[in-house]
Amino acid sequence: ERGMSVQDRLFIAGNAHVVMPYHTALDKAGEESKGSERLGTTGRGIGPCYRDKVDRMHGLRVMDLLEPDVVRAKMKGAIEAKNQLLTRIYERDPLDATQIIDDYVGYAERLRPFVTDTSVLLNQLLDEGKTVLFEGAQGTLLDIDHGTYPYVTSSNTTAGAACTGSGIGPTRIDAVIGVTKTYTTRVGNGPFPTELLGDQGERLRELGNEYGATTGRPRRCGWFDATMLRMAARVNGLTGLALTRLDVLDTMEELRLCTAYECDGEVLEEFPADPNVLERCSPMYEEMEGWCEPTTQARRFDDLPERARRYVERICELTRVPAVLISVGAERDRTIVCE
Repeated sequence: ERGMSVQDRLFIAGNAHVVMPYHTALDKAGEESKGSERLGTTGRGIGPCYRDKVDRMHGLRVMDLLEPDVVRAKMKGAIEAKNQLLTRIYERDPLDATQIIDDYVGYAERLRPFVTDTSVLLNQLLDEGKTVLFEGAQGTLLDIDHGTYPYVTSSNTTAGAACTGSGIGPTRIDAVIGVTKTYTTRVGNGPFPTELLGDQGERLRELGNEYGATTGRPRRCGWFDATMLRMAARVNGLTGLALTRLDVLDTMEELRLCTAYECDGEVLEEFPADPNVLERCSPMYEEMEGWCEPTTQARRFDDLPERARRYVERICELTRVPAVLISVGAERDRTIVCE
């Protein structure tokens, strides 16, 4: 629409699975049927798509779309099976198989020039000495194996998934940067030890404009949780921290850092793997004075107010990971590169 070509700049993995309209329909119907027990999914069909991938019967990959005769038969069988679920289990209207098939065969022709073996492409770039950056889309606590199950997404969101998802070996990763806010947020259900439920939580939400990018739902907000981040540092092998939204705390008179949990009379310095234990945990806080002055003009670490520097330094001490980036605003130039 803007007249910019992505030819030879955008590449799509042929073995990537495709989220189909029936995945979205099943996701929404399934979530609504749970009532008060719902997980808080975005309803975009991710879970049902992963189920088909693992089940192997109806998983549909990008490379499949490029074979019209094959994919028509494959989609027809998948839609018939999903319509039975929609109509018999969830009492919803069936989907129009012909329309979906025609649409996606058409999409395939638009996508065809971009589809490639991205494992080969990425390894070639690395062999040429190029810099390759992988970006994770979800937080560590949403990882299907290491997160707060069942309040997680359907994939591995930790750093190791960059290798399994892209087709490069783990020996080719030379740095892992953990991106974290200088406070804690969560969208959807699940345990959240440092959550602020009163006026302070609402104030933090408004200062940070904390509303879900996909759903627009208000994010749950709380104090920075070093116990949680130590776990994230461990399972991801973090080599550095990118601390974001320091400026959101500019007007907070007092700040708290969670250094450990208390559960059933015991002090827990490591994040509990059992969500039932996590539900019973209370945060143990260390209090710090706020700096109560703007940070948005700082471009070097030394430009920050002394109390803001001490706050950042304490986060690094508690999490045992150095800060490499600090953002003090949404604009790109409001980023401090730590030396």
